[in-house]
Amino acid sequence: MFFAAIFAHIMNWLPLTDPAQLAEIDLLSASRPVLIFKHSTRCSISAAALARLDRSDPPERLEPSYHLDLLRYRPLSNAIEARYGIEHASPQVLIISNGKCVFDTSHFGIVFRDVAAAMERAQ
Repeated sequence: MFFAAIFAHIMNWLPLTDPAQLAEIDLLSASRPVLIFKHSTRCSISAAALARLDRSDPPERLEPSYHLDLLRYRPLSNAIEARYGIEHASPQVLIISNGKCVFDTSHFGIVFRDVAAAMERAQ
């Protein structure tokens, strides 16, 4: 629950909890890129990646952003892997544009500057 409080105050993370949201993300991504952050709440690497994104300015550059709690919704991670053809990793960032994953990175490769640049390229 500690991480949920962080998400609520730093970035406007939208919880990703239902496979039906993937269709919504695809529709939204037709007009702007959408970020998905796959996060393990028990992993220090994942917490560090999250902190790198949340400390960056301005965080709005990464919105809309969805947060997937891998411990609670692991089957949804499998659905993401199948839908976008990107092998699961944790932590992991995916950028969806026009219903396709156009950027993904994981672990210590999750750097705000690179993710923000990928969001801008996908515009």
